[in-house]
Amino acid sequence: MKKTLLSCALLLSTSAVSAAPVFTLTSPDFNDNGVLAKKFGGAAKGNTSCTGENISPALSWNNPPEGTKSFALTIVDPTGAKGLGVNHLVAYNIPSQRNRFAQNELSNGKDYTGGKNTPGTTRYYGPCPPQGGGQHHYIFTLIATDLPVNNLQQGLTRDELLSRLKGHTLGAAGLIGRLGNE
Repeated sequence: MKKTLLSCALLLSTSAVSAAPVFTLTSPDFNDNGVLAKKFGGAAKGNTSCTGENISPALSWNNPPEGTKSFALTIVDPTGAKGLGVNHLVAYNIPSQRNRFAQNELSNGKDYTGGKNTPGTTRYYGPCPPQGGGQHHYIFTLIATDLPVNNLQQGLTRDELLSRLKGHTLGAAGLIGRLGNE
């Protein structure tokens, strides 16, 4: 009888642990590791690899870690710039009450503090994969922090942001989109 009760108690405690909600980042515009629509690509004049409309995809998230006061969001192409990487978005001071960005909202630069991306802007800069270079992977990372909103000044690079977030992160959720220019 004792073994049966102990087994039941262990089973119930294991179920409670595995039932904990997972911090997730999703998009209605593409599935994880799915192909991004061309409109989400960059539209920089004079760059023949920028064949999109520079519209940012919609994003939403659920189940942030307890104690979250703000979020940071980055979009990185680790193989862009011939392997040096390209930062397409550095955004932070996103209020913890927020749980989504509508399509094109990140392109408008509202409701977050813009950091400096690789091209030097403080807004979403759509992917411009090189022609004939195959599909690149764009990693969307949402970081939950214990920092109050407006704790970080505008214009931080991704490296500066990550440095300032050390010791203040509570968890992260990610999503990958792919885009090529064949």
